[in-house]
Amino acid sequence: MTPPDAAPAFFAVDWGTTNRRWFHVAVDGSVIARKGDDRGILSVDDFPAEVAALRADAGDAPLLLCGMVGSNRGWIDVPYADTPADLDAIVAGIVCPQPGIAIVPGVVQRDELRPDIMRGEEVQILGALALKQIGDGLVCHPGTHTKWIEIENGCMMRLRTVMTGDLLAALKARSILSDILAHEPAADAVFLDGVDQTLEGGDLTAELFGARARVVTGQMSAADAASRISGLLIGSDIRAGLGRGRSDVVPLIGARPLCERFALALERAGRESVVIDGETAFVAGARAIMAMMGTA
Repeated sequence: MTPPDAAPAFFAVDWGTTNRRWFHVAVDGSVIARKGDDRGILSVDDFPAEVAALRADAGDAPLLLCGMVGSNRGWIDVPYADTPADLDAIVAGIVCPQPGIAIVPGVVQRDELRPDIMRGEEVQILGALALKQIGDGLVCHPGTHTKWIEIENGCMMRLRTVMTGDLLAALKARSILSDILAHEPAADAVFLDGVDQTLEGGDLTAELFGARARVVTGQMSAADAASRISGLLIGSDIRAGLGRGRSDVVPLIGARPLCERFALALERAGRESVVIDGETAFVAGARAIMAMMGTA
């Protein structure tokens, strides 16, 4: 269902695993103010206190909480909306634990062979749909846990999550590759060689160690090895995400630098892409939810 045009002024919080962003959204949909910090759910011990601080910032305005705050590791475990999920299903699953505070449910794929879940990305999908930036087909949301979402008639039908960003963070923090990954990877020819290697079916874990072997044997600099590792990971991500069928154009929703890296890799896979700003999509999705809630 298409949401009404009108939505109240409100605060929308995109509360992720490692980071948090909030937006003060005006009645006309413009963003009055925005903030971001590293107070993701893994950094929070006292959720009631964190929510009270957000409530104080928001004043009398409604507060819409999205993302991992509604998970079993967040403030309140809000049941997921089942696929196929559209705007109506998401709004129907919203939980309001306090007056003026609403938590968005996320989406679950109940599949015996390939169960999957997401929290937060569904709001950006709804926003991109509301803005008519996406339609039927495959959409990619690169990030800590890259999401590949199949859309049909405005519904999120199937999901595939790839832990690319999480794996990269773990490799950086504590692995034999940590010293190499202290270098900032470039989106260059070495990166694309890594992409090609895993797109063509190369074994990711063996190829990751091979990057270290290239440095030790003098075949590659540590900086180039970091670029290769980035390519290996993103190529593997894309190979998994494209798996079910042909999508000639893949919209990418998120932060532009990472999306552009995925766009380069998708080109190697013979696909076109378009980059959609994640913040813009999130605000539009939150506004669509708030507008629909006003009619519930």
